[in-house]
Amino acid sequence: MSERSYDVILYGASGFVGKQTVQYFAKHAASQTVRWAIAGRNRQKLEAVRDQVGVNVDVLVADSRDQQAIDAIVAQTRVILTTAGPFALYGDAIVDACVRYKTHYVDITGETPWVRTLIDRYHSQAALDGTRIIPCCGFDSVPSDLGAYLIVRYLQRELHLPCQQVKAYFQAAGGFNGGTLASAFNLYDSKGLAQMNRPFLLNPSANQSPTQIERSHDPQLPFFDADLKTWVAPFFMGVVNTRIVRRSAGLYEDWQESYGAEFSYQEYLKFNEPLSAFGLTAALGLMVGVLQQPQLRSLIKPILPQPGSGPSEQTMNDGWFSCELIGTASDGRKVQVTIRDQGDPGNRATVKFVCESALCLALQADELPGGSARGGILTPATGLGEVLAERLRGAGMTVDVYLSSN
Repeated sequence: MSERSYDVILYGASGFVGKQTVQYFAKHAASQTVRWAIAGRNRQKLEAVRDQVGVNVDVLVADSRDQQAIDAIVAQTRVILTTAGPFALYGDAIVDACVRYKTHYVDITGETPWVRTLIDRYHSQAALDGTRIIPCCGFDSVPSDLGAYLIVRYLQRELHLPCQQVKAYFQAAGGFNGGTLASAFNLYDSKGLAQMNRPFLLNPSANQSPTQIERSHDPQLPFFDADLKTWVAPFFMGVVNTRIVRRSAGLYEDWQESYGAEFSYQEYLKFNEPLSAFGLTAALGLMVGVLQQPQLRSLIKPILPQPGSGPSEQTMNDGWFSCELIGTASDGRKVQVTIRDQGDPGNRATVKFVCESALCLALQADELPGGSARGGILTPATGLGEVLAERLRGAGMTVDVYLSSN
């Protein structure tokens, strides 16, 4: 792999989020002597992005459904970072090539039914070869997965106790880009929603205890949370993030590095008063009802942001997110992790998460969890772990771990 021409190739670089990955690499990769290139299906658009950002990098062209062309790109790099979604439509050939050419992979999908297909097709071979295929390296699901991991390891190392449960509480401001919405519409069009509702969809085995199953039902209504002493409501991305965290716990269980025999994970949106919690829950319920009707979906699609478009620069810069996670040890003591940053979570934070994930693989492979031999369809926690946490801190993100006073 050391003989390859590039360390990282950014695929989908002319898309809305893809352009931001080019900007991020232009700012952060040069000082770290990373050999990188940009790729996608339209040379003219890619060259326009390159010129706009002002970087002198190679431009590689391949349609995501042209396996031969994708193979030619994947064979040249140690890591592929792709932002070209919906991934269920455009991701198969890239992952397939990465597994065959033993090229590490990261993306920003939240399409858990598609991730399940990757597990079924490729996990065994990638694990055998030590190839790290790591989907969900954006806002879905790095704060959830990395935060839970940091709590568990703190409890084990500092208090010598297993973790009983972790609960995460989100607050955020920002906007949606057209690619994210296209992925959501594709999930409904492909009947993937029924799979998404399975709490242990991505787990490596079906060996959950009755306690874990009981604690893992997706929340449906707002309530007053005694741990945080505030109102909380179901988080619309919980059906993605919780599945990733549970896969991490399941993989570590298989590797004899258990989070805890009865470990469970759940997450919520945090509110200061009940009216907002109930209002947003009702609005989201109405939206889900609309999306479940094909005729209504077809009516609202044209009026929403389309692929390639998204929030304004000011909206993205003014956005922010905060994720507070509280973990409970087997003796009742609590540890808290806070992950927060300035910038729209679906764009600015997602770009930071996925770019730093790719740089972990390109620059610090020997320091990652499990050493250089670990592979498979992994998660941020199982594939990147504390190396990613340190890189995010270095990139200006708050990632704090401390004993809770609650």
